[in-house]
Amino acid sequence: MSKDFNVPPVIFPSGGNPNTAPQRRLPTAPFQPPRSSNPGIPFMSFDIGSSPASTSFSTPQFGAIGGGIGSGSVNFDDEPPLLEELGINTKQIWNKTISILNPFRVKADLHEDADLSGPFLFLMAFGLFQLLAGKLHFGIILGWVTVASLFLYVVFNMLAGRNGNLDLYRCLSLIGYCMLPIVILSAVALFVPQGGVVIFVMMGAFVIWATRVCTRLLVELASYGDEHRGLIAYSCFLIYMLFSLLVVF
Repeated sequence: MSKDFNVPPVIFPSGGNPNTAPQRRLPTAPFQPPRSSNPGIPFMSFDIGSSPASTSFSTPQFGAIGGGIGSGSVNFDDEPPLLEELGINTKQIWNKTISILNPFRVKADLHEDADLSGPFLFLMAFGLFQLLAGKLHFGIILGWVTVASLFLYVVFNMLAGRNGNLDLYRCLSLIGYCMLPIVILSAVALFVPQGGVVIFVMMGAFVIWATRVCTRLLVELASYGDEHRGLIAYSCFLIYMLFSLLVVF
C-alpha cells in the first residue's frame, strides 16, 4: 500500500529557470581622492572644495648680517677677531713675556690685568720639552702649578692679614708667567749632559731668575707685600726649585 507525501513546490527567482545562478552584488571600492593633474607632486592630490592645489612656492629672502634688508651678501667687516672674542690678547701676552725676559727691569704695570692664556702656553711648552726628554709630565705640571698658586695665595694673605688683596686668579697668572725661565731651562737641558756640574749651575741660575721676577711682581702688585719680601721670595724659591727638579731628574 503506497503513501503519498505532500512536497512543496520550488520557486526559482529567475523566472522558473533552475540553471540560472543568483546574481551577486560587487563590493564597492573605498573612497579614493581624485588624482592631481601634476604627477611631479604626489602629496598634492587632495582637492579641498573647488580651489585647485597650488604647486608654486616662493623662496624666503633674509637680510644680510649687519647690512640692509634684502641684500644678498654677508658683511663681516665689523666683526671682531676670534681671539678678541675669546679674550686672548696676543699683544699683551707678548709684552708680558718680554718683561719677564729681563729680570732687572720688570714692568709690573703690564701684569695688572691678569690672564691665563700666556701661562697655559708656557706650561704646555714646558710639558712638550719634558716629553722630548722622555718624561710625561703634563698632569704633574698642571697639578703642581695649581697647588703652588694655592700655597702662595694662602701664605701671602696670612702675612698681609685683612689688608691682603692678592686674589687666586692673579696669583695663578703671575706664577704661570714667571715659569718662563724654567721653560727655557727645560729647552736648554735637552742639549746638556744630565748629571753634570753644568746642568746644576744652570738650574740655580734659572731658579734665581724666576724667583726674583715673581717676588718683584708680587711685591709691587699686591698691597703690604714689601714688608714680607723675604718670606715671599722664599716661597717663590721653593716653588720654582720644585719645577727645576723635574728638569734635572
